[in-house]
Amino acid sequence: MALDINTKKAKKNAYRISKERGIGASRIRVPGGYLKAEILGMVQEISQTYGNGVVHLTTRQGFEIEGIHLEDMDAINEKLQPIIEELEINQVSPNTGYPSSGTRNISACIGNNVCPFANYNTAKFAKRMEKEVFPNDLHFKIAFTGCPNDCAKVRMHDFGIIGMTMPQYDPSRCVSCEACIKGCKGLSVNALRMENYKIVRDTEKCIGCGVCVTKCPTRAWTRSKKKYYKLTLMGRTGKKNPRLGEDFLIWADEDNIVKIVLNTYRYVKEYINPKAPGGKEHIGYIIDRTGFEEYKKWALEGVELLPETIVKECIYWSGIHYDK
Repeated sequence: MALDINTKKAKKNAYRISKERGIGASRIRVPGGYLKAEILGMVQEISQTYGNGVVHLTTRQGFEIEGIHLEDMDAINEKLQPIIEELEINQVSPNTGYPSSGTRNISACIGNNVCPFANYNTAKFAKRMEKEVFPNDLHFKIAFTGCPNDCAKVRMHDFGIIGMTMPQYDPSRCVSCEACIKGCKGLSVNALRMENYKIVRDTEKCIGCGVCVTKCPTRAWTRSKKKYYKLTLMGRTGKKNPRLGEDFLIWADEDNIVKIVLNTYRYVKEYINPKAPGGKEHIGYIIDRTGFEEYKKWALEGVELLPETIVKECIYWSGIHYDK
C-alpha cells in the first residue's frame, strides 16, 4: 500500500525519518535540558500510544519518541501541545507541533541551581536564547556551561557560552591560609599569589572560573554580582574539518551575546550557499569562505560592549582536515 506522506513537511515539523518506510521519530525540544517531571509522563503516553514504547534521550538533551507512524503526525502534534506550552516553545499556531527543525535544541549543564562551581543559571539563559532564536530553519547549535570546566562541551558548538565571575577580594576577611592559591594552581590556571600576607590576582591570567571562591573558608573571595560570560565560536564535529570553538568575547554580558547570535542569523541568510545540500551549510564553512573580518563586522553590528570586554581581533581555527 502506498503511503502519501510528505517527508519534507515531516522533517520541518521536527520528525525524524527512519530507515523503515512510513516510520519516524517525534523530536521534542527541551531548552537547557530543564523540565518538570510531569512532562515525562506526557512523553511516556505518546510513546506507548503512537510509538513503540521506546524513547531516546538525545545528545542535545531532548527526546526522540521512536516508532512513530508518520501518518499519525496530526494526532501526535495535539498530544505534544501541552509539552510545548509547558516549556514555552514559540509556535505559529497551536496543535501544529514544532514549526521548524533547523536550529537545534539548546543544551546546557545543570548550572548554579545545583552545581557549586557554576557561575550562572544556565537553564534561564538557555530559555531566553530559545525564545530569541526559535523557530528558525537555519542549522545552529548553541550550548551553555556554568564555568570553564565546560561539562556541556560547548566548544563543540557554533556558539558556546561559558560562565565567568570577576572574583571580589576582601583582605579584611583573609587569614592567609592560601587555600585559594592551592585551588587555583591545582584546579585552574595558577593566577593567584601571596604578597605581604595578602592575595594578588593576575587579572590577565585569570579565567573567571570561581575556584578561589569555592575554596576560601572565610569568604574573603566572593563572586561578582554582575554575571560575565566567555563566548566561543564555531566549534563543530563532522566529516570534513572537526574543530573546537575559539574564544571571541571574554568578560561579555548576556545582552551582547544574544545580539551577536541574532546578528549571525542575518549574516548566514546573506551568505549561505543556496545550492548547499538540503539548504544547509555550516556557519563555520561560511566564515571560512567570506573571511572572519566580514563575519565580525556583521556579528558586532549594533553591539555596545562593556568596557571590560576583551574582543579577539582575529580568530584562526585549527582541527583535523579530512578534506585536503
